[in-house]
Amino acid sequence: MENKKESLRKKYEQLKDYLRSLESVAVAFSSGVDSTFLLYAAKEALGSDKVVAVTASSCSFPVRELQEATAFCEEYGIRQQVVESEELSIEGFSHNPKNRCYLCKRELFEKIRGIAEKEGLNEVVEGSNVDDNGDYRPGLVAIAELGIKSPLRSIGFSKEEIRILSKELGLPTWEKQSFACLSSRFPYGEEITKEKLGMVDKAEQLLLDLGFHQLRVRIHGRIARIELEPPEFERLLAEDVRLKVYTEFQKIGFSYVTLDLRGYRTGSMNETLSAEEKNRK
Repeated sequence: MENKKESLRKKYEQLKDYLRSLESVAVAFSSGVDSTFLLYAAKEALGSDKVVAVTASSCSFPVRELQEATAFCEEYGIRQQVVESEELSIEGFSHNPKNRCYLCKRELFEKIRGIAEKEGLNEVVEGSNVDDNGDYRPGLVAIAELGIKSPLRSIGFSKEEIRILSKELGLPTWEKQSFACLSSRFPYGEEITKEKLGMVDKAEQLLLDLGFHQLRVRIHGRIARIELEPPEFERLLAEDVRLKVYTEFQKIGFSYVTLDLRGYRTGSMNETLSAEEKNRK
């Protein structure tokens, strides 16, 4: 175990060397595990004057995440800019096409690049890791097209390694649940609306407040499909919890509430895509 930690420390030094070579950066910062780790490393490598955190504000990004991002920047003395990124105003986005993430990332990172240019920063960096290479992620195509740097993927960091080092560095996100924008909760082709995004946000917040950790609430019309890690199934099915979740979800606007028996996994909406569709932008 000690050898592994030493190896990871060397990898972390490689990351900082990579960031130093960029000289100054705007960091796409969502307050998630990966972007927090990247932002902290950038500040260590470059200092506060050469780093700006850029956080998106939109109806598909929960207020709690924005608040956590702002609190982190204040605590660590990092400059932050909040950019309005209203995905629903992007042509075609609300129809939820299979390249939805491409449309969103393209628009967002063009705005972040504009901020970087205005601030006189050399590069824009984002926090995807090598585990992101295995799923259908059209957003990475937009990132590549715009010349955005992905330091964690370049150095070869996995999510597990990022969590281990985050714990060692004392970062509050080391055991934070993985998060993706709320639009990812919709089946492709189902219209994304502000109302439905709000329903998903409230439903997931309820489950978090009840103490569930890694979760998703996928929305299928007025049906909620809850994804939890299997060890948490039993607690959800306890009568008091089950009835509370059902009652509160109905108040939120869901007609039916279901539990996905396969459990939580990233990108479950991509399971309906063919290999050919996944290869398209």
